[in-house]
Amino acid sequence: MKKITIIYIAILSLVVVSCKENAASKIKDTNLETAKERDALNNLGFAIIEFDNTEFDFGTINEDDIIDGAFKITNKGKVDLLILSAKPSCGCTVPEWPKEAIKPGESADIKFSFNSRGKPGMQNKSITLKTNTEKATEVIRIKGMVTPKNK
Repeated sequence: MKKITIIYIAILSLVVVSCKENAASKIKDTNLETAKERDALNNLGFAIIEFDNTEFDFGTINEDDIIDGAFKITNKGKVDLLILSAKPSCGCTVPEWPKEAIKPGESADIKFSFNSRGKPGMQNKSITLKTNTEKATEVIRIKGMVTPKNK
């Protein structure tokens, strides 16, 4: 029984040692360089998005009016700001956002169009931005009163 245990331990030791050597040899130089570049960018931090305003109040409008507006954003970070998507809370709101990277210190507009058809009363819509900021999501709001049309 002792011989079997000793042989088993010897085989297990050989496997463990050989696996360590093979693992190190499987690292590709290109993957290592990519990881180094990523780590260098991470050391700079996240993009920082600054809004001129996070809420657009269109006041009182009549039903069927269409409101166009924009939010000005500035990248206050040290890395490029990317807006990956802009999802409205309702189909009545259509956002338009920059698809290219916003360099540190540069500004851009997030435009939107709100169609009040069939939306009488107080309105509070949002647009959720997926970004490369630390929070990963940012929310901007559109609000106002829609006066119903006469029937």
